[in-house]
Amino acid sequence: MKGWNGRILWIDLSNRKIKIHEYDGSFAQKYIGGRGFAARILWDYLPPGLDPFSPHNLLVIATGPITGLPGPSTGKLVVAAKSPLTHGYGDGNIGSLGAVYMRYAGYDALVVTGKSEKPVYLHIYDGKVEFSPAEDLWGRDTFTSERILRKKHGRNTGILLIGPAGENKVKLATVMSQEGRSGGRPGIGAVMGSKNLKAIVFSGDRLPELHDPEEYKKLAAEAYAEIKKKPAYSFWMRQGTMSTIQWSQANGVLPTYNFSEGVFEFSENIDGNAMERMKKGQRGCPNCNMPCGNYILDDTGEISELDYENVAMLGSNIGLNDLAKIARLNRLADMWGIDTIGLGAALGFAAEASQSKIIEEKIDFGDFNSMLELSEDIVYRRGLGDLLAEGLEHASLKLGGDEIAVHVKGLSVSAYDCHAAPAMALSYGVSTVGAHHKDAWVISWEVAHGRFEYTRQKAFRVFELQRIRGGVFEMLVSCRLPWVEVSLELDWYVRLFNLATGLSWTWDDFLIAAERVLTLIRAFWVREFQAEGKGWHRGRDYPPKKWFTRPLTKGPFKGARLDIDRYDEMLGAYYSYVGWDHRGIPRASTLERLGLTDVCKDLESFIQLTY
Repeated sequence: MKGWNGRILWIDLSNRKIKIHEYDGSFAQKYIGGRGFAARILWDYLPPGLDPFSPHNLLVIATGPITGLPGPSTGKLVVAAKSPLTHGYGDGNIGSLGAVYMRYAGYDALVVTGKSEKPVYLHIYDGKVEFSPAEDLWGRDTFTSERILRKKHGRNTGILLIGPAGENKVKLATVMSQEGRSGGRPGIGAVMGSKNLKAIVFSGDRLPELHDPEEYKKLAAEAYAEIKKKPAYSFWMRQGTMSTIQWSQANGVLPTYNFSEGVFEFSENIDGNAMERMKKGQRGCPNCNMPCGNYILDDTGEISELDYENVAMLGSNIGLNDLAKIARLNRLADMWGIDTIGLGAALGFAAEASQSKIIEEKIDFGDFNSMLELSEDIVYRRGLGDLLAEGLEHASLKLGGDEIAVHVKGLSVSAYDCHAAPAMALSYGVSTVGAHHKDAWVISWEVAHGRFEYTRQKAFRVFELQRIRGGVFEMLVSCRLPWVEVSLELDWYVRLFNLATGLSWTWDDFLIAAERVLTLIRAFWVREFQAEGKGWHRGRDYPPKKWFTRPLTKGPFKGARLDIDRYDEMLGAYYSYVGWDHRGIPRASTLERLGLTDVCKDLESFIQLTY
């Protein structure tokens, strides 16, 4: 088997035992890697209905067949678990040297179970696993902790770790790396914290055997060169994702005042042009020649790496118009190891709840000091922060502010307002992890093809993008931005994959694998909700209530809101494309068509399937 290491490392923290599982080519070709491996491992080995903070929850870290190899932005891995925030499938990807050195250590995936009696970190290298005490790191921020570990283990290492948010089991906690790389919005960092696992250090010098290493290197170099030739490349290198602030403002989708509006009156203070004037440099993930991380100095003089999502959610969404102060919140969030999107959503919810007298605390939009104080309270679980640390769904049900809580299935919406964007609302509704843009960023296509239609074409476009963005890229594992932002052709990835593995795949082969994993993840959600007694129904795929009930009051689409009946029709069209029934549950025939017959049998023990 070429291209894959063929080995998955299992570590039980409770008894400090390790084992190596060797898998064959049929498993590799069916699930490819990354999200595919993670979803299948969680389906096979996780007891249904398990408490996500149980020691028996599985923390899965997975790479793909081109991860760590030369090629456009291939330095990525997936972190996954049953989510403590949503109680469904949860994952995220991180661009990190951890991805490269995990492959160099000889493994394609790592599965961690159990719970250490005391804080610990793992060092994985040369076929060995060291369990090292981490009491001296516990309580420290991610930047300080990583510097300590890198000094101890050397520069040629990859490190994944958590900060105080993960240690305190804040359900917005992420896994961090390289002082700003973050992944696992559905609380994967909290799962790591629940296991008393502070960090994982990878090192090694082994690469998987490739089918044609010389031709692979040659093609990878050509792909790098092709990226630099693209017309959009030079502007991308100036602003990266930050130019999306201007785009979102112009198109009325910039999240403002807790997603109450789609335009921000101070957007020019926080947009890509403002960032460019303050820019001090760039940061990127391994193997990337179009880095997305632009950094500035925050209001205390410290470096903070910015992108669209964190600036929109910690800026316009909470009414802040000072980019240097936004940068401080962003830097602190990375140091604490908390999701910047989730934090911005929690702060926006709290400000509107205060404004609406749902809570007694005085929290004003645009008040930096109150936002900073509340952020710390969330991380350290103090007062109102303790409630918000449980996530928007829990907090809103407790307080009675369900209509102003902007989330889907418990995961807060990322930074696109959808009062006037039904296809993007659908992509949030049916995302594999809750409300996330990474699976199907359909909004730019929707803006170009008509804002207010609710069509079958839009439903199919969401499905199509899910298979590419949330499927192929998340399984390979590789960054989607070269394709999205500078239009690198998808065929480059097919050719690189075939040279690495010796297979002769077409793009259609990738789409079938992506559909298989998309459907498996939906089966996981249904199984877990049924096992926990929550039940599954069509309404779980609806976007936030606010977009239906509270129209925009300003901007180019003043008065716009979603139509619930037309949304429901579009949702039904989506179900028909993916082969799910009227409840949003995979049909038995769909599971069988995708080679998931065993999943079909298991799922039928929890809920009656249609054919």
